[in-house]
Amino acid sequence: MTNYLVVTAMGADRPGIVSKLARLASDCDCDIVDSRMAIFGNEFTLIMMVSGSWAAITKIETSLPGLSLEMELLTVMKRTSKHTPQNYISRIEVNFQGSDQRGTMKQITQFLADRALDLGAVRSHAEEDEQGNQHQSIFLAINIPEKVELEKLEQSIYELAKEMSLECSIKHMQGIEAS
Repeated sequence: MTNYLVVTAMGADRPGIVSKLARLASDCDCDIVDSRMAIFGNEFTLIMMVSGSWAAITKIETSLPGLSLEMELLTVMKRTSKHTPQNYISRIEVNFQGSDQRGTMKQITQFLADRALDLGAVRSHAEEDEQGNQHQSIFLAINIPEKVELEKLEQSIYELAKEMSLECSIKHMQGIEAS
């Protein structure tokens, strides 16, 4: 039986971190099923899911703390199971852009939670322009279940953007694979 483990690692960005974590997975007879990495400020962040036998997962669980100390990484591990995809009829990609305002992400995610919508991806970025004004850009991939009236949802998203003084664009995705 295949077992799964999610590993999160964070630390100062420097070359070789991914290589050492990948080597650890391989040395423990685990396969990397999925992974994401990002740089936030000067911090490297990695989330990966590994799979293997019970013994292999136990081995990586006992080996990772030593590597974490050696590489000065903060790590968290959690056993999980294989993901069971949901049945969504479509996916929309929504982009919000405008002046950076405190609470924007809170309002948008509350809007989605109130409608029990599934987020497939979220990216948010704020930066300062030449005049010193802060601008934000928020990207959301929203999985749409059958029960949702897509046209009504889109209209509500545009209304939300208007209330928040943000520009908004919506793109329909075809042939999605639910995550």
